[in-house]
Amino acid sequence: MSYRHLLVVALALYFSPSLWAQELEPRAYLVTPVGTNAVTIIYQYSAGAVLFDPTLPIEGARGNINIPSLSYYRSLGFLGRSANITFTVPYTFGTIKGRLLGESEEVYRSGRSSPGIRLAWNLYGGPAMNRKEFAGFSQGTTLALSLKVITPWGQYNPDHAINIGTNRWSFKPELGFIQPLGKGRKWFAEVDAGMWVFTTNNDYFRGTIRQQNPILSMQFHLVRVLHRRAWVAFDANGYLGGRTNVGGTEMNDFQENSRVGGSLGYFFNRHQSLKMSVSAGAYTTIGGDFKTASVGYQYSW
Repeated sequence: MSYRHLLVVALALYFSPSLWAQELEPRAYLVTPVGTNAVTIIYQYSAGAVLFDPTLPIEGARGNINIPSLSYYRSLGFLGRSANITFTVPYTFGTIKGRLLGESEEVYRSGRSSPGIRLAWNLYGGPAMNRKEFAGFSQGTTLALSLKVITPWGQYNPDHAINIGTNRWSFKPELGFIQPLGKGRKWFAEVDAGMWVFTTNNDYFRGTIRQQNPILSMQFHLVRVLHRRAWVAFDANGYLGGRTNVGGTEMNDFQENSRVGGSLGYFFNRHQSLKMSVSAGAYTTIGGDFKTASVGYQYSW
């Protein structure tokens, strides 16, 4: 493989898959009444360095990635417990660039990202309720289970080392726990533990096979409800694993990373709300050391 191809393939490993493990999602297991619908428009921007195996002669690798997305949420009742399903369709455009032995390479991509679906089911602390029953509900200790699935249906060209889609399935089972702190239920601690599991991409780059080990992840959120219409959160995560094998060669790209950030949510009225968040890498060994900002508008009914 030429040095130029080495740089392009190395950059490809961190174009979009590395952003999945960096998730920071406070209030992901909030209980809502059965029959609630919501449409959310989100714009996320990430920029920063891309860190590689230090034995590779790659310098100045950076990425600027934009991800607008549209999602639909529907709350359900399942076996007497609160549940929900969310469909998300993202779009990605951005630039990845770097230098290998002084030779620069820059690639721009724009296209449909891999759509995803998330199923969540409350195991404890959230019975299925209609709107009348929910009016008197105050969320307490909660235990919930979710499964996120990323499809292989994003834009993909096997002749390109860098693609927006990944040409594989990705699954993330996760267990979420919420605990109110103190009286009045104004403070909440949230802990989410999960694992990303990936199928094989059998046509990664001109017929090359790419495999990836699971990535273990954990999120922690400290949420403060300010009043009926607003909340803030301190967010942190950690994730490790994800070593890849490309064409039979094991890459030195085991990830052991963490991020910190903050979120703010505001409800304009019973139908409309806004959420803003920022985050940055706290510790990054391999992967994207990105600063990320996002804003999302939601309409619910």
